[in-house]
Amino acid sequence: MVKTFRDRLIDILIKGKLITEKQLQEALNLQKIKGGRLSEILIGLDFVTEKDLKVALSKSLEIPPINLTRIKIDKGILDFIPQRIAKFYQLIPISKIRNTITVAMADPLNVFALDDIKTLTGFKVRPAIATQKEITSAINQYYGEETKVALEGIMENIKESELEMVTEESQEGWIDTSTLMQMVEETPVVKITNLILTNGVKKNASDIMIEPLEEKVRVRFRIDGILQEQESPPKSLHNAIISRIKVISDLDIAERRLPQDGRFKAKILNREVDFRVSVLPSNIGEKVVLRVLDKSVVTLDIEKLGFNETSLKVIKETALRPHGMVLVCGPTGCGKTTTLYSILRLIHTPDKNIVTVEDPVEFQLDGVNQVTANPEIKLTFANALRSILRQDPDIIMIGEMRDFETVDIGIKSALTGHLVLSTLHTTDAPGSIVRMINMGVEPFLITSSVLLIASQRLVRILCENCKEKYEASVSVKEELKLPRNEKIFFYRAKGCSNCNQTGYKGRTGIIETMLLTPKLEDLIIDKAPEAQIKKQARMDGMTTLRENGLNKARESLTSLEEVLRVTASDQPLTKT
Repeated sequence: MVKTFRDRLIDILIKGKLITEKQLQEALNLQKIKGGRLSEILIGLDFVTEKDLKVALSKSLEIPPINLTRIKIDKGILDFIPQRIAKFYQLIPISKIRNTITVAMADPLNVFALDDIKTLTGFKVRPAIATQKEITSAINQYYGEETKVALEGIMENIKESELEMVTEESQEGWIDTSTLMQMVEETPVVKITNLILTNGVKKNASDIMIEPLEEKVRVRFRIDGILQEQESPPKSLHNAIISRIKVISDLDIAERRLPQDGRFKAKILNREVDFRVSVLPSNIGEKVVLRVLDKSVVTLDIEKLGFNETSLKVIKETALRPHGMVLVCGPTGCGKTTTLYSILRLIHTPDKNIVTVEDPVEFQLDGVNQVTANPEIKLTFANALRSILRQDPDIIMIGEMRDFETVDIGIKSALTGHLVLSTLHTTDAPGSIVRMINMGVEPFLITSSVLLIASQRLVRILCENCKEKYEASVSVKEELKLPRNEKIFFYRAKGCSNCNQTGYKGRTGIIETMLLTPKLEDLIIDKAPEAQIKKQARMDGMTTLRENGLNKARESLTSLEEVLRVTASDQPLTKT
């Protein structure tokens, strides 16, 4: 039987006494659960060094080693392999002789990389071995120079009509920016800033990060929940780009010692986009994070958020109740506000008075009165809620319950005939009960007012063009408490041109919904621990986030690795 590349790697490491059988088994178990390359897992566990692995592979596979720090790569050779492919496979071309291209790789056993390079270039591929550190440094060095040249060309050709800054809204619609903005419109800094924003919107990024490093400016987009590094502008323009963003956000460009928050609107590709800006000073310069709020890509339809049928039915039935409180929980960026907006659209009718208080208002909903909290003028959530209650509302949405005063007013509103929707920053639905009690809320008030607590996450959707099917091993079934005697299949991300080599395209929601049943209410009154509340909720029919995610993985919507990344185990930690 012909040995696989992984088997050859294992033979090399064991025969060379670089790792023990016990270390190998630990690495293989981790690979089954999380995926990834065995070599990277071994290095990450500190079982073997990059240098030792490089030498051992070179001797055993008769593949020449190379020290990238001691050679100079001809820039012309970089044209054969795009930067995104080099970064994805962690390799770099170093020479070409006739119809053979030599490629430095940290993992020369990656047959997918070798096949893709051969298909891409049409040349025979001759691998050479280099360390991961050397390859990463070389990619940043050589492709970084190419990026600067590309940026200069793009700045000359970018269409000014693609991005238009706006400052206010009138009856006629969006108007032009101020005279100050027009004066600097022709500068290269403005063109680079516009390019970054435009590319972020084109790639459906939820966040844009511009941060200073020692040697360069790093630009990253959060796409489908994962940060991806982009082309970098010259280091010398960092301060100017930050100042440009401050100007359009109406921030103080002279203040570089304190954090600042702002926002601005822009028309990009004929789409109205809001940007929320956060500026944070660091020891080597200011870092900017822009939250992208693109109305054209947001789905405010509860049916299209990806929730399972059971949870969807529970949410709909609860949202139609005349009074009580509905909470949606989860970390920042998990889609809580989108879910609340979708519920509002579901239950909104002309005979209902709906008022929200948010910080800030992310999207304008037709027929809904939305208030932006502003602590600087003492318009806090609590103060706004007191005024809202004098407006005879039927439904109230509170953007976030951050303190006891806000929670207290929200609960009292739910008890006095209003339907209250809000969010909490907790990891799961049962944890929200403990959080509210810790904030000072009496348990009997929770059981009297709260109808439903939901916790959600966003998982990436596997690319339909390249996802791969595989059968789960016995160890994975045992780890995840799945039936051992049943054949269970999952799908893994591979990567192709359709998904930008990530293996994923888009995101969908997973959710756990906890209705307050009589047995749960008894536990809450007794101030039972979170684990006991969760156990009873599952007995009452709650499907947890992990279980919901595993169902989506078995349906081939997402990967097992993605579910494990965003959800915690349902089994409590045990002391050893």
